[in-house]
Amino acid sequence: MMFKGWTAAVSAAVLLLLAPSGGQAATEANFLAKTTADVVALCDPHGNTALDNAGVNFCSGFLQGVVLTEQEHEANPHSRQFFCLPDPAPTRNEVMGAFVAWARTSPDRMNLSAVDGLISFLGERYACPKHR
Repeated sequence: MMFKGWTAAVSAAVLLLLAPSGGQAATEANFLAKTTADVVALCDPHGNTALDNAGVNFCSGFLQGVVLTEQEHEANPHSRQFFCLPDPAPTRNEVMGAFVAWARTSPDRMNLSAVDGLISFLGERYACPKHR
């Protein structure tokens, strides 16, 4: 269930089209990825600077790292499964754009820790089917 590959240039263009505007430009402090707001700032470039490119690349790696780590955790039969990616899995661009849009719909979401925000998003967007 790996995300499909992509280039930084394509991802930046797609994010600009998918993500709603109105965010703040990324700063070096956002790279600490303490809150969902930090990750959103990195995932949503506002220019064509080295910091914007680094932010998109960081965002991509952060999102994939959280997803892969959680999938490994869920491989334990006693673990709760928080999300179920469809097959085929969405692209990184799709996930990044949808995550940014999801986070911006509520100020409370922006205050979540970066990991809690992403897991909450994934759980809502890619809920596991209920077993009977």
